[in-house]
Amino acid sequence: MKDLLGMIPGVGKQIKDLDISDDSFKGIEAIIDSMTPEERSNPDLINGSRRKRIALGCGKDIAEVNAFMKQFEQMRDMMKNMNKMGAFGKMMPGGLGGMKRPF
Repeated sequence: MKDLLGMIPGVGKQIKDLDISDDSFKGIEAIIDSMTPEERSNPDLINGSRRKRIALGCGKDIAEVNAFMKQFEQMRDMMKNMNKMGAFGKMMPGGLGGMKRPF
């Protein structure tokens, strides 16, 4: 994962010295696994009651699910902005191809 993150322009130098454990992603994996396939393909469907069900399904607090969803939305917006600026045009043929589904 560290190698993958290091490929992001501007992040590589910052992430080089960071120690990332594989266990740190287990909570995120549990949240994603608690989503329905429809929610994974269209995260905009996830409202308050769905967030509560996801939190119960993965054994996390609703605040943790909310924080994860907020981080995802911020990352999606950042990727869209980078795509508009052409940052991915040089790295990937065709840009992101409308990256909507991260899961």
